[in-house]
Amino acid sequence: MTVTRFAPSPNGSLHLGHAYSAIVGHDLAKARGGRFLLRVEDIDGARSRPELAAQFRADLAWLGLAFDEVPAQSTRLASYAAAAERLLAEGLLYPCTCTRAHIEALAPRMGAEGPIYPGTCKGRSIDSLLPAAWRLDVEAAMARTGPLTWEDELHGRQTADPREFGDVVLVRKDAPASYHLAATLDDAADGVTLVTRGMDLFAATHVHRLLQALLGLPVPRWHHHALLLDDCGRKLAKRRGSPSLADRRAAGEDGAALVADLRAGRFPAGITLASA
Repeated sequence: MTVTRFAPSPNGSLHLGHAYSAIVGHDLAKARGGRFLLRVEDIDGARSRPELAAQFRADLAWLGLAFDEVPAQSTRLASYAAAAERLLAEGLLYPCTCTRAHIEALAPRMGAEGPIYPGTCKGRSIDSLLPAAWRLDVEAAMARTGPLTWEDELHGRQTADPREFGDVVLVRKDAPASYHLAATLDDAADGVTLVTRGMDLFAATHVHRLLQALLGLPVPRWHHHALLLDDCGRKLAKRRGSPSLADRRAAGEDGAALVADLRAGRFPAGITLASA
């Protein structure tokens, strides 16, 4: 059975880009007789606003997307800690006290998420009283797993190469897990068989495939869809104040009509779908 999920973070209201992504996940699951899940990713510290989870449910109902809700990330902290402890015991994690500004000042190579961490703290003795993130030793991890591949329904078979992220953070200084670790563990726990998300997360899948191999997790398929862009060619984003679905609901807009338009590729003025 195909199981997909929509996993928003409650650090801002949903917008049309979220609606499009939810529709893709919902429709692929329903067309195959499967399940569409809602999972609230609420471990982003003070930025997480619990009241937005109710808004998300109302938005999906307004769009006419039936879903099954699974436990939020804040209920899963023990699983993140256990995974991190396992990787640490296997010698694959190391503490890092570098700040973002420090990393940028080193002028390292640029990767999928910005400057590639140059491994400054690898092998160093770190004062246990200092706040530290925990990074995955990617080269050691890849040596442990050997070659890996993953399958995207739109883009075909891929060879996993997470090195463009450098030694990625798995446990943040300010949160119990990074997106990479939490989402990978959660998808496995929720029985997700098809991960649907935007092309902006395509490269992250290389890291997630490595984590699945290291932790003995099932391997789903992926479906990375094109992104909705604003009139400046940028993806829609909460931080840029993209109009929210909640505001559209409050204004009396017809959610079913909006979904029909998005499914048909009819977008509001100034909104386009990125080329594949």
